[in-house]
Amino acid sequence: MAVKGKEEKRVRRHLRVRKKVVGTPERPRLCVFRSLNHIYAQVVDDTARVTLAFASSNEPAFRETHKSGGNIAAAQAVGKMIAQRALDKGIKQVVFDRGGYLYHGRVKALADAAREGGLDF
Repeated sequence: MAVKGKEEKRVRRHLRVRKKVVGTPERPRLCVFRSLNHIYAQVVDDTARVTLAFASSNEPAFRETHKSGGNIAAAQAVGKMIAQRALDKGIKQVVFDRGGYLYHGRVKALADAAREGGLDF
């Protein structure tokens, strides 16, 4: 049996979660991806296979105000951005897809900030 790396284990967890978590037009999926230096969030309608809203710590507008994109403060800012952009499109309810990551640290900070921003999940 081959030794599995952290990323491969995360992808397997993500696929296991994605069997149940599906974004619909009424309640799209808020999915999170985090890298070492950045965090990304997008609201996706899986039935139409369309991204409805997107926010990341890699955007020029974000980098003007924040020094780093790989910390909890950046995750909170991205959570507020994705909530605002989703509300602008008329999306109030989402299902949360943590992407195979633990609900802890940056992922939790993004989710909490999105809830504070007005998203319901």
